[in-house]
Amino acid sequence: MGRGVKAAVIGGVLAVMVGGAGYGAYNVVSALDGGGGSAGSEAKSGPPSGDEVAETTEKFFAAWEKGDAASAASYTNNASAAGPLLTAYGEDARITGVQITPGTAAGTSVPFTVKAKVSYEGTAKPLSYASRLTVVRGETTGRALVDWDPSVVHPDLKDGDTLVTAESATPQIQAVGRDGAVLSREKYPSLGPILAKLREKYGDQAGGTPGVELAVRHTTTEAPDTPLLTLTEGRPGKLRTTLSASVQAAAEKAVKRYGESSVVAVKPSTGEVLAVANHREDGFNAAFQGTVAPGSTMKIITAAMLIDNGVTSMNGPAPCPETATWQSQTFRNITTMKPDLSATLATTFMRSCNTGFIKLIDEEPLTDSSLTQEAEERFGLGRNNWQTGITSFDGKVPAVSGPDRAANAIGQGQVQMNPLNMASVTATAVTGAFRQPHLVPFDLDDRKPATAKGLRQSTVAQLKQMMRLTATQGTAVEAMSGLGGDIGAKTGSAEVDGQAVSNSWFTGFRNDVAAAAMTEEGGHGGDAAGPIVADVLRVGG
Repeated sequence: MGRGVKAAVIGGVLAVMVGGAGYGAYNVVSALDGGGGSAGSEAKSGPPSGDEVAETTEKFFAAWEKGDAASAASYTNNASAAGPLLTAYGEDARITGVQITPGTAAGTSVPFTVKAKVSYEGTAKPLSYASRLTVVRGETTGRALVDWDPSVVHPDLKDGDTLVTAESATPQIQAVGRDGAVLSREKYPSLGPILAKLREKYGDQAGGTPGVELAVRHTTTEAPDTPLLTLTEGRPGKLRTTLSASVQAAAEKAVKRYGESSVVAVKPSTGEVLAVANHREDGFNAAFQGTVAPGSTMKIITAAMLIDNGVTSMNGPAPCPETATWQSQTFRNITTMKPDLSATLATTFMRSCNTGFIKLIDEEPLTDSSLTQEAEERFGLGRNNWQTGITSFDGKVPAVSGPDRAANAIGQGQVQMNPLNMASVTATAVTGAFRQPHLVPFDLDDRKPATAKGLRQSTVAQLKQMMRLTATQGTAVEAMSGLGGDIGAKTGSAEVDGQAVSNSWFTGFRNDVAAAAMTEEGGHGGDAAGPIVADVLRVGG
């Protein structure tokens, strides 16, 4: 770290508050370096000053550059956690020649860049990346200290992670789509965790040979290593997937429109997954593994249950009153929805009237388990037997009594789904056949797909027509406008405890593509999830 480091940091420090709320008096300490101060001097409080930020970061960077992990850790507020990771940085990760250049500080936050090299058995490659740290006041000492987080060392590190340079645990893969296009993490960022899972599971079978990599090792999760830098190229094995490069590109772009969003597209005639994309801060594959209430998109299954059990039909009665009470719990519709006591099931479906569905769930021959049976036996959900090629959640529609029986019917209560599940529900609804979604061919590893008996064609005809009406005359009109071909949709919004805004859900089809999306706190189904699905269908359908 050069002479100009301290000046660069100080020069960029903005005005800071002193004596801010929440800061109390601390033990007696010296000014900046934490050494023994004069007896009776008062510990500093409040946010660190510009000088303190500069002094602390300079000492931390200098120790890190020298490879003195213990000393560097001592300038953090969690030396017991920082020490092992900083030690692994030099030893297990074999990173040397570290040069750190701080950027312009903003208050107590300091950006910086790292340049170094990684060496392994005679091979060396340069490493460079950017990160950021924050200087805080030590809670017990009053010292200015680096607020410890693994991401300070590298932005891809989280709690429990470490860095390792070694021969890769599995050979690299070259994942290719249905059209032969290479699917890389660089081109399709949200596929990164999925490609890592595919590599972990199928790397040995794909015919490649391992190389040497610098990687993040996730020691506290089941996640495979995350490669950061390849030192020695192995020979990647080619892995066929069902993904479509064009649909995947559309999905990647679509989810970036809204935070905390996920989308899946499938081919109803085969069950092949055409795209899966997530735009989330936590990197979680909510598209395949999410377990949240699907809101009114669940009404596709509920409508199928009503039709299959002879309770009503598309053109049969499904009155939509202002309220509906089920076992002491009162359910309502959105405030702008006017009651319609002469409504048919098609009208109630396309308007997404909650009360119309709840009024029908106690009709003969329905029981507490009827919705569960419909979901499992007709739509293949909730049996924990899907074999997609990576970890996935198969949906959950438990048999319940009491108020949750009514709530389940409108996608609240104890029902749990994700976009993969709802895309599959739509695919089953428009074809009548449950074809288990999958990312890689079943013959790759002789996996056995889950099965279900599917729907009667008379039920399919009614569900498909009701979804068409929803897309052209109902709650999905705005989102689906401009799409040609055979289209249909269902909107949903799911209320979640602790959230001021509901989750936005949307599922739809266009020709032989079905897609579903969810946006956390996205509002009504057509507000956020709807545009995402429409963008995917516009390319894929």
